[in-house]
Amino acid sequence: LQKSLNETFGADKYSEARKEVLTNMFSRPMQMALYFCTGVLEDETLFRHYALNVPFYTHFTSPIRRYADVIVHRLLSASLGASSPIKMDKEAIQRQADHCNDRKMASKRVQELSSDLFFSIFVRVRA
Repeated sequence: LQKSLNETFGADKYSEARKEVLTNMFSRPMQMALYFCTGVLEDETLFRHYALNVPFYTHFTSPIRRYADVIVHRLLSASLGASSPIKMDKEAIQRQADHCNDRKMASKRVQELSSDLFFSIFVRVRA
């Protein structure tokens, strides 16, 4: 897909913007990753990462970025015996995961609306 986009849009001053907008639009249908507490979900196939083809997967970045990453760091540290267990039951962890998912979806929606606005302005200017 990326190769096709690179070959299709030429080299005029708007080619990079067209490619970026369409790449963004093509990636929208992809399923977003969701945070969840493994102790709440019984179906272990939900732990799978489709693109990486691994049965069990977790992801986190620096804990200074997102609260969900702080929780993941604390849970991993406790599970490895490097720190004491966190004082949250699995239902509380799932509530936090749900909240983080809600905020992430809202943020993504605002980003999409911003891209739609940019695209609308771009089309209007070009018309």
